[in-house]
Amino acid sequence: MPKIYDRDYFDRWYRERPVLSRQRLARKVALAVATAEYHLERPIRSVLDVGCGEGVWRTPLLGLRPKLAYLGFDSSDYAVRRFGARRNLHLARFADFEMLRPCPPVDLLVCSDVLHYLSAREIDRGLPGLAALCGGVAFLECFAREDQAEGDDDGFHQRPASFYRDRFTAVGFAQIGSHCWLSPALAGRATALEIAPAAPRRRRIELR
Repeated sequence: MPKIYDRDYFDRWYRERPVLSRQRLARKVALAVATAEYHLERPIRSVLDVGCGEGVWRTPLLGLRPKLAYLGFDSSDYAVRRFGARRNLHLARFADFEMLRPCPPVDLLVCSDVLHYLSAREIDRGLPGLAALCGGVAFLECFAREDQAEGDDDGFHQRPASFYRDRFTAVGFAQIGSHCWLSPALAGRATALEIAPAAPRRRRIELR
């Protein structure tokens, strides 16, 4: 049965038993913004959030950069219906980015806690589009078999980290650590030690 991202889902994982506190989210957002601005050498102006859910990244992003343009996409009818008008959220599945080009390449592309719930086919269809839409840094947060993740395991795919790393690099992203990847446009400007393979991790983490 397909996973349903309805009000009950978001109430359970974001309000009743949230594993991502506001403080933790704020640190994650600050990391992504600082990394993008370090490599772009200017403040970020645009963010595309793929698999944005209720758009929880929007408020902390605007708290740091009040003038940035935020655009979110999610497959949840509930989230888009409830928050779309206020938070600039739109309906789309990940695979839709095979063809979907809703904006020029953005300074920061976010795909947080999404990919490990998608089929390999959907990832392979949509990922080249994300590379095309990223002009700065992509925050591609996903968890692998090595992480021994806890939390929302409904539909979670137990894949090795190499599954994601190989696919990200195949479409032109370059790994710079902490779930951050340089866009194909910036990858060639990085110094040798800014680009590094991710080390295996055994720390127990939680999914939302």
